[in-house]
Amino acid sequence: MRNDPAATLSKLIEGFVDRAMGGVHVGLPCRVISFNESTCRADVQPLIRTGDDEPAVIQNVPALGRKRKVGVEIETEKPFYEKGDIVLVVCADREIKNALGGKVAAPDSTRSHDINDAVIVGVFM
Repeated sequence: MRNDPAATLSKLIEGFVDRAMGGVHVGLPCRVISFNESTCRADVQPLIRTGDDEPAVIQNVPALGRKRKVGVEIETEKPFYEKGDIVLVVCADREIKNALGGKVAAPDSTRSHDINDAVIVGVFM
């Protein structure tokens, strides 16, 4: 049996891409483990298993609030979650820590779509 260099290269590239994409996170359904109402941050457990072990808890994830205008009044709603709520968590394109102060800022790292930059965007009803 003869070795097929193209097939070998294809398998090598496929394995590399699979490993690289395994570290890219976009959106994850998660269960709320705990929620701090004063800081609007939660610890959440991803609900999609990608390996043999349970996915690691993501800690201190900020939750988005809501701002709306009712007539002439502007209302700001803080989020509230309870243990066991199922939420959607998205991971920002780049590190968000320096931008959370409201000013244009460069990230401190080159990470991209990382769970360290996760944000809760809402609850599944």
